Amino acid sequence: MCCRQDITEKELEPRVEVPLFLEAIKGMKFFDPHVHMTSRTTDDYQAMADAGVVALIEPAFWLGQPRTGVSTFQDYYSSLIGWERFRSSQFGIKHYCTIGLNSREANNEALAEQVMEILPLFLYKEGVVGVGEIGFDDQTKAEEKYYRLQLLLAKEASLPVQIHTPHRDKKRGTQRSMDIAIDCGLSPDMVIVDHNNEETVEEVLERGFWAAFTIYPFTKMGNERMVEIVKKYGAERIMINSAADWGISDPLAVPKTAALMKQHGISDEFIHLVTYKNAITAFGKSGQLHEADFETVQQVDQSIKFQGNTILRGGQQPRIDKGSLIIK
Repeated sequence: MCCRQDITEKELEPRVEVPLFLEAIKGMKFFDPHVHMTSRTTDDYQAMADAGVVALIEPAFWLGQPRTGVSTFQDYYSSLIGWERFRSSQFGIKHYCTIGLNSREANNEALAEQVMEILPLFLYKEGVVGVGEIGFDDQTKAEEKYYRLQLLLAKEASLPVQIHTPHRDKKRGTQRSMDIAIDCGLSPDMVIVDHNNEETVEEVLERGFWAAFTIYPFTKMGNERMVEIVKKYGAERIMINSAADWGISDPLAVPKTAALMKQHGISDEFIHLVTYKNAITAFGKSGQLHEADFETVQQVDQSIKFQGNTILRGGQQPRIDKGSLIIK
């Protein structure tokens, strides 16, 4: 066998193909209103920026194992309004968050009481656009107790609420979530009911709440199903998100779903509403974000630091060329 010795540098370069879905959505802007970036890498931020994501909301949630003290909650909340907000900005994406005691850890009542004491310290911080994600998991008495208390905090702060609907017995849990929100005096247009599916969407919309859908591989809501929901119900008060948490998930779920909607003939107007505009309208009620915030491209300087730290390592140069075979 003969081995060539005259291979050029050009031939050594990998053939990087642009994913087809990016061509379909070229020039479009996206807002992902529920994405847990704490669990993602800088590559994910770059990929999201390349796909047109200009802004996102990161809800406070369970991190995969129970926290053991209130200080761990305090550090986590601080990271959402601090380091993670900075890290997102280094890729030209505006980062917002919702702050709350999640339903799983509400069942540790001794710790939950301590968390409730510190929540008001964070709800009025810059970049906090709601109370969330809160609601039910196993639909226990403790979960309802702390859900109600946080709804009252949201009402006092005039902030939207981001509800986590349970994975088990979802229809009943979704109905209870809405009933309790009304009972606590919240207007439905201040409440975003998340993780909907075909079983819950109709009642959520009929009652005047926002219906959010998490596009998740193998569970919750695939994007082919989402296309059919938009065909049936339209785009009013509907939004989609990726969650992109520490499990199997896809941080590009929003732009990919937009591309699939285009493929299925859904109008650009509807796509714009469910992947961008509706999230801004719903969470804009916080007074913390406005559509004008995303009309110009953010200038990025990856050399700047946050509390002495930077996303660059060891003299690294900003924005690596991921198409290069050589990693310098």
